Amino acid sequence: MKNILIISTSMRNKSNSEILAQQALQGALAIGNNAELITMKDKDIRFCKGCLACQKTMKCVIKDDVSEILEKVKAADTVVFVTPIYYYELSGQLKTLLDRLNPLYPQEYSFRDIYLMTTSAEEGDEVVETAVGGLKGWIACFEKARFAGVFNGGGVNDANEASKREELLKAAREFGKSL
Repeated sequence: MKNILIISTSMRNKSNSEILAQQALQGALAIGNNAELITMKDKDIRFCKGCLACQKTMKCVIKDDVSEILEKVKAADTVVFVTPIYYYELSGQLKTLLDRLNPLYPQEYSFRDIYLMTTSAEEGDEVVETAVGGLKGWIACFEKARFAGVFNGGGVNDANEASKREELLKAAREFGKSL
């Protein structure tokens, strides 16, 4: 049994990203994993100040919802970052969260496998290449962690569109089972 954390970074209600994240959660739970889905749309998450105090104190000086998320990331075996693709890149919300997870750098952490789950209007592997590169840059700072794979739910644009595509929902559940 793995401890899996799925973090959805879309700010849109009924977002395709969150719909697929929920399916991945169902898949992970169906095979007996301990799994949790966090959505950032209702969280107070501010920009990193770049002060690097966290490298000494192992805590961020900013008091918002990131400290709770950071503890869950730290304790997870597997982390799935879920993002809509904007201009062939990670969402700003996800990039901000990655920056704010900087206090993890000098600490012991449990995560080993890091996945990226995306949604995009366009289909194809090339749509997520830059986003994957951005996440791999973050992962490179954690020597025990590895990029374990990507799931791209391409071809969805309108809110809630993914919920109408049973083959995409099934694929997301299977992805969750494979974590």
